[in-house]
Amino acid sequence: MTFTISEITIPTDPGIYLMKDSDGKIIYIGKAKNLKKRVKSYFLKNQNYKTQKLVQNISDIEFVLTDNESEAFLLESNMIKKYRPRFNIELKDQQRYTYLRISDEKYPRLLVARRTRDGKFLGKGKTFGPFTQGSSKLLTIGALRKAFQIRICKTLPKKVCLEYHLGNCEGPCEFKDAQDRYSKHVAALEDVLKGKNQTKIFTKKLEEEMHQAAELQQFERAKDIRDTLIRLGSLQTKQKMEYVENSDEEYFGIGIQDQSATVMNFRMINGVIRDSDKFFFDLVGDNSFSNFLYQYYSTHKIPKHIIVSELPENQKLLESLLSEQSGFTVKISVPTKGKKKDIVNLILKNIKLIHTKGGDPGLVELKDILHLPEIPNIIECFDISNHGEDFAVGSMAQFVNGKPNKSGYRKFKIKTVTGRDDFAMIGEIIKRRYYRLLEENSELPDLIVIDGGKGQLSAATKSLESLGLKLPCISLAKENEEVYIPKNKNPVVIAKSKPSLKILQHVRDETHRFGVAYNRTIRKNKIK
Repeated sequence: MTFTISEITIPTDPGIYLMKDSDGKIIYIGKAKNLKKRVKSYFLKNQNYKTQKLVQNISDIEFVLTDNESEAFLLESNMIKKYRPRFNIELKDQQRYTYLRISDEKYPRLLVARRTRDGKFLGKGKTFGPFTQGSSKLLTIGALRKAFQIRICKTLPKKVCLEYHLGNCEGPCEFKDAQDRYSKHVAALEDVLKGKNQTKIFTKKLEEEMHQAAELQQFERAKDIRDTLIRLGSLQTKQKMEYVENSDEEYFGIGIQDQSATVMNFRMINGVIRDSDKFFFDLVGDNSFSNFLYQYYSTHKIPKHIIVSELPENQKLLESLLSEQSGFTVKISVPTKGKKKDIVNLILKNIKLIHTKGGDPGLVELKDILHLPEIPNIIECFDISNHGEDFAVGSMAQFVNGKPNKSGYRKFKIKTVTGRDDFAMIGEIIKRRYYRLLEENSELPDLIVIDGGKGQLSAATKSLESLGLKLPCISLAKENEEVYIPKNKNPVVIAKSKPSLKILQHVRDETHRFGVAYNRTIRKNKIK
């Protein structure tokens, strides 16, 4: 059933819209100041390929009205987290970070901070982080507890436990002097977690503990501490980029290529770059830099200064929402000179490198996932468009560096197969295509994709073998988007958010579209 925008009444109020497929599943959620104006824009011509793909899957649209644009921003973000629609921006990197919590107790404990799905922290107390994988190996809870004499017991005992006898806790449960010192230990731990003189404090603590362990002939313990100190030294050597201004900042750069955005960030704490990440999302509907930043900060610590390569749309609204959420004034700015400009330029240089490496991040990912010998810069995909015995044709689309190369498209009239035998037809057009390329001594593709399952793939590989070719060849099954590889019993399932799968889907859909158009032309001509 084809969905038309005239079938529904669209309000002109601000709010969010939920686009659903034929099964009633939400596939995209967007926001708008004027719902009618925004939703109608999807159905205009000249939309990019990825938005066209979204529109083709819409069977119904539901609306939720809000009083203003700010409420629409908040509601959209929460609904995306709840329903996780496949066409929206979804950040899946959150598990890479560790957040720690100092509990709200008489003698606080240090715990891993747990969060709900929408990013809210559970439990009372002070939360610190995020700590990256690299730093969380250094700042393990165990090392911190021991270094700062923090108790681990869930319920405070009446007498000291084994941790006291091991030298890991001073026993505030029993001793008055330990109770008096405990708040100082917690304050020093907070300084480390906040990043204040982190290296100096933590190193001094560990060095004292190492010497003490050596004097007591606890050589295993001394060796463990020494290894931690070595890791600490390794961390210091990586912190080469420093910035003099003592304020929390985060830097973002964005680059657009082939209807996809690449975002890279540097997280800076107390003048030192602590971490960097890369994110990719499709430019579908309202997916934008502004939306990305709001989604990102719904689960990340918000800094006072967000420095960007270009201003996001709704800048003032975004600043207002983040300021309200954090409790302090947040500024988003584009630097024009100095150290900040140099850092943004460095991020953009890295993004450019990502784009030139294979032309598309998805191509590099495809090479790794499919264990290909080369980055698949040239992909050729085949499909059969079969409308009865008299109307069966083959089609081939060619992608170069992740983009459609329409001059390389080919169409085939089936010559040797009678009846509805898709396997044999695939075998025929594969053999014809690559026999010709061998005869012409033309360039062969880096990857062949067959629209279909195991049967179509088997027919294609037999044709290639008959020509003496060992070209990488896979098939993509429509129903569950499973990737079949020759000699592999089970298919490869690529996550729907991965740019590699999106490339395969694009080349498959383009081949199918080209074949259907050719088939339609043949049928029209025969009827005439």
